[in-house]
Amino acid sequence: MASGDDVRENVKKYYGSMLESTCDLKTSASTCSLSCRTVQSVSDALSLVHPEVTKKFFGCGLPFPAKLEGCKVLDLGSGYGRDCFAFSKLVGPSGHVTGIDMTEDLVRTSRQYIEYHQEKFGYKEPNVTFVQGYMEKLSEAGIQNGSMDVLLSNCVICLCADKRAVLQQAYNALKEGGELYFSDMYASKVIPDHMKQDPVLWGEGMGGSLFWQDFISLAQSVGFSTPRLVSASRIVIYNSELKEKAGDISYASATYRLFKLPETSVLSAATVTYKGTVAGFPDQLDFDSIHSFKKDVVTEVDGEMAAILQNSRFCSDFQIQISDQPTQTCTASTKQICHLSPFLLADRVGSSIKQCSKTGK
Repeated sequence: MASGDDVRENVKKYYGSMLESTCDLKTSASTCSLSCRTVQSVSDALSLVHPEVTKKFFGCGLPFPAKLEGCKVLDLGSGYGRDCFAFSKLVGPSGHVTGIDMTEDLVRTSRQYIEYHQEKFGYKEPNVTFVQGYMEKLSEAGIQNGSMDVLLSNCVICLCADKRAVLQQAYNALKEGGELYFSDMYASKVIPDHMKQDPVLWGEGMGGSLFWQDFISLAQSVGFSTPRLVSASRIVIYNSELKEKAGDISYASATYRLFKLPETSVLSAATVTYKGTVAGFPDQLDFDSIHSFKKDVVTEVDGEMAAILQNSRFCSDFQIQISDQPTQTCTASTKQICHLSPFLLADRVGSSIKQCSKTGK
């Protein structure tokens, strides 16, 4: 396994100079977002992003959670800034978006479009800041602990060598009740060391993808709630050489949401009723792949979901009736977390991307 510094330099080179546009990538990862359902506000925000910024988008999903207005948002691995500028529209003039990326050229280029989007959105002051730094060292980049409402990321954690450090720093940066909502690439099994040494496999996200079950355990070990699987698509490998190197390992793009719950949270089952008050979701709020809350319909939830709704930015959108009986989160056995597998969800909904949307390759 290469050192963290070596990995960073390889990724900087791969994304800073070797790739000119989305379709220079050798898998369908960057087009997986196209299969995800979007609310109109997200589609509108993305459509307003400068075309030169959109052209150099290399993400693998659509990490746009509901109810971002007024939030302080941090985008991990902001690249050329596509998601940041869309987020800046969604948080509104009272919110703020910070994008962090380790590549100086990408940060410098992103900053050149701040004024354009400020004027496009009609804001008196810009509400986006780009900083250079590492996801594993947010505090060194000036991101204060407990300062963010929402952290977002789009297919960059798989490019980082130290996943635990990234998740721990993300956890630290969030306020209590805050959320990490991100898309990334995952593997169907543990990636062997020889694949991690290949710079192209790593640059494509294949060498650094976590086995999805390991991700669940890792997220919980740093303090997060159990990850909630939102959406998933299988990833198709275009390049025959890379496909051969991957062997029997499959890949999926998945979006998970994780919450930082107060340490004093008591996990008690509850009945909850959605009020229909989240903008864009007047009749039904699809929270994750197994929780869909219809307006004015009483729904039973387990202790952890009750704690999430009670302590997050969604607390005012639900009537919550806590049970008298405390419950504990189950240990993460394969059987118990099978509903969190991106591969099972992708197969269930028939979600995969078979060609590049721009070139038809």
